[in-house]
Amino acid sequence: MGISITGMTSAPPSATTIGNLGRHLAHTLSSSEWREIADLFDGTFADVASIPPRDAARIGDLLHKAAGHRLMPGEWRTLAAEMGTAAQQTARAGRNWEWR
Repeated sequence: MGISITGMTSAPPSATTIGNLGRHLAHTLSSSEWREIADLFDGTFADVASIPPRDAARIGDLLHKAAGHRLMPGEWRTLAAEMGTAAQQTARAGRNWEWR
């Protein structure tokens, strides 16, 4: 079953897909940056999240940073960038970024 994420235009990613993305994020972000988003991407997310705009904007920045990293594989780059854009657009709209 997929996790519905506000602003995503593709099919909802599964918890497994998000956890797999997280492994790549952990290798492309600094340890302090990874800790900021680990609760969403470490493979244990199985709940509902309502992320305030300021936090969503920061997560979006980190996802775009990771997507642009030379070690991020192509298919994961696309997902990270899409999620980053969704987070930033939701934040700019002043809404919470919802994961369900």
